[in-house]
Amino acid sequence: MTTTTHSPSDTRFATILAIAAGCLIALLTFGPRSAIGFFQLPMITDRGWTREDFAIAIAIQNLFWGAGQPIFGAIADKFGTAKVLVLSGLLYAAGLAVTALGEAPVWLIVGQGILVGLAVAAGSFGIVLAAFARRVTPEQRSFVFGLGTAAGSAGMFVFAPLTRGLIDAYGWSDALLVMAGTLLIVPILAIALRGAPRIGSALLAHEVEQTMGEALREAFATKGYRLLTAGFFVCGFQVAFITAHFPAYLADKGIDATYAVIGMALIGFFNIIGSLASGVIGQRSPKPMLLVFIYIGRSIAVTAFLLTPITPATVVVFSAVMGILWLSTVPPTNALVAIMFGTKYLGLLGGAVFFSHQVGSFLGVWLGGYLYSIYGTYDPVWWLGVGLGLFAALVHWPIREEAAPRLTASAATP
Repeated sequence: MTTTTHSPSDTRFATILAIAAGCLIALLTFGPRSAIGFFQLPMITDRGWTREDFAIAIAIQNLFWGAGQPIFGAIADKFGTAKVLVLSGLLYAAGLAVTALGEAPVWLIVGQGILVGLAVAAGSFGIVLAAFARRVTPEQRSFVFGLGTAAGSAGMFVFAPLTRGLIDAYGWSDALLVMAGTLLIVPILAIALRGAPRIGSALLAHEVEQTMGEALREAFATKGYRLLTAGFFVCGFQVAFITAHFPAYLADKGIDATYAVIGMALIGFFNIIGSLASGVIGQRSPKPMLLVFIYIGRSIAVTAFLLTPITPATVVVFSAVMGILWLSTVPPTNALVAIMFGTKYLGLLGGAVFFSHQVGSFLGVWLGGYLYSIYGTYDPVWWLGVGLGLFAALVHWPIREEAAPRLTASAATP
């Protein structure tokens, strides 16, 4: 019998290929849903729906994304990332097609809410970053987490003008069908992420002694993990509200629709810079304090935006600043979970933290539509986001960047 061996160069190439494919998947899964706000006004005008109908569907999407994240993360941890990513691409394409063809609000909920929500849960940051974590050393994780997050940010940068162009050229329904076809690339890219290699597996042998249930109980018994989960709720609330309602908010203020495209594209572009910077800074500086400064920065940026006259110039400045702070929370948050509990169940435990993020997303999107229907303005939700940003800064302050006692004791055992 012969044994196949792999040289270090083969392993390095496979790692680079997996990270490149994972980054493209992050771009494709994050891009279309980040551009969904551009569909709101043409969709409700054409179908005779309301902003609340749209908000409910997108809010449900965020909830299914959050609820599905730990489930798909656990499946990926046990059976491999590639299988979950194939399912993501198929669900995503189906969800966009149903949204495009459905005539009643219920189909908006089924397509954009449930199917796309589950698709993003199966193919988003938590799944991809957990796969990255198993392919690199602990010293490299924060950087590759920033790389993967930046790729998702690039999706926002790419799909903002692309979506607007498709809608102008073909109408919103056909634009969704084109995007559905694009998502079928994801199952092909997933081939590069087959298997679940572990760098330094001998050093991680103690992780196999835990079951999933034990891992969850340990995590929620850890104060730092609970605080991290509470803080990530705020991230979801803030970014989901802006993603879904920013184009409509600018239209209400009399800003030309072109600046909505420019604004969302700038958020995506500067998000690339912010995510990469967050990954690098988090490699060298305390991650909890990095998160404190990010959330304070968001509150300051929104406050300044609301207290100054809304003009094209302020839209550009605000979008650039928010872009830097947009998903810069993701690399340090995922890195902290890996530091606390290792990588064996990172998909599950990172997914559980992300569920809190998506509960916040649900409320940010839904309250945006609901309170608008009551007050005729988005201002109450903007100011609520400011207050929540300060809350998030406070809860991240006491988090300690250290391994759980089980891992500390195991590392000390000869």
